[in-house]
Amino acid sequence: MPPLAPPSWLDVLQDELNALEDQALRRRLRPVSPRSRVIDLHGRSLINLAANDYLGLASHPHLREAAIEAIRTHGVGAGAARLITGHTPLHEVVEARFAAFKHAEAALILPTGYMANLAVLTALARPGDLVCMDKLNHASLIDAGRASGATVRVYPHGGLEKLERLLRQHADATAGSQTGDRPRAFIVTDSIFSMDGDPADLPALCDLAERYDAMLIVDEAHGTGVLGDTGAGLAEAQGVAERVHVVVSTASKALGGLGGIITGPRIVIETIINRARPFIFTTAAPPAQVAAIDAALNVLRDEPWRRHRVIELARRLRESLGLPGLQSEIITPIIPIIEGPAPAAQALAAHLEAHGFYAPAIRPPTVSPNASRVRITLRADLEDADVDRLIACLADWRTKRADTVAKP
Repeated sequence: MPPLAPPSWLDVLQDELNALEDQALRRRLRPVSPRSRVIDLHGRSLINLAANDYLGLASHPHLREAAIEAIRTHGVGAGAARLITGHTPLHEVVEARFAAFKHAEAALILPTGYMANLAVLTALARPGDLVCMDKLNHASLIDAGRASGATVRVYPHGGLEKLERLLRQHADATAGSQTGDRPRAFIVTDSIFSMDGDPADLPALCDLAERYDAMLIVDEAHGTGVLGDTGAGLAEAQGVAERVHVVVSTASKALGGLGGIITGPRIVIETIINRARPFIFTTAAPPAQVAAIDAALNVLRDEPWRRHRVIELARRLRESLGLPGLQSEIITPIIPIIEGPAPAAQALAAHLEAHGFYAPAIRPPTVSPNASRVRITLRADLEDADVDRLIACLADWRTKRADTVAKP
């Protein structure tokens, strides 16, 4: 028999990949060997300006030792979901400690931050409820809102007037409902928006949540470990840690490991344990990862210079670039350099790589069309000389681009 022809759907997929290639939007995996401040890419050593390891904890000796010791004691895998045999005394101890760190009653660790966001919204929101999302929220929050079955409405980034209109309309429409059956309202926001590095106005969101009896859920992925007096995040930095109802943190960024941690009132955590499919039906985070979270909290307590250092570097780079927002008290390690079209962002990324820096282009659908950028993420273990060279490299790029635009 002659060989069967390849299925037609493979041709369709190839055509779609080709279209992405033509638009400079196709993504490819590039093997990177993490070495903290320096990475190895195809045999070249590059300064790492792309990771979310803001404090340099991913290779910190305390985290390594804690994870190795946990493997010796508990083994590699958790073996089952938390409600079967995956829950260990270590999970319980670290959750209690993380709750105290976040000024909350209770905490719950899931394998990833993405799963934690899914767990929160699918357990708490239901059809008929209103979920109000900032337009620039992380994809995991958007997916979680849709998966909950609630009505999801998006307000403009930081658009508190539109948010209040949505909440007021919901309150008016549900005013006659019985308390037990009344549709609920949720305000859902990132604390630090991952592509721009700007903060949410959590005090104003707390005011709206209290005025309209809404639940405020904040994703502190990029604030945890970096901001606040103890590194607890933006809610601590803005003085509203006790007013935010539910916080989702991640151990995969400033804390150097992996895992999503939900903190809030104990009754909320118990509800998630009993209702959240992403929690009930998945294997627990391995003990080694839980131990790494515990060790990261020790480093945050004992080495506060790390968060002070990364914020000072960010302030210096922003000033050199003339970026707005320096009047804000909240400076973050995320610094976007928006180029517009995807090829322009790729050209900047190539320029940086040619000068020894790794910061790949961020393109749609991660960002809006014509808002492609290089997203520089600073880290506490960068040397002053690294930042000097980066500032000079970016100045050279601006000069070359200006010369190109000026040519007839």
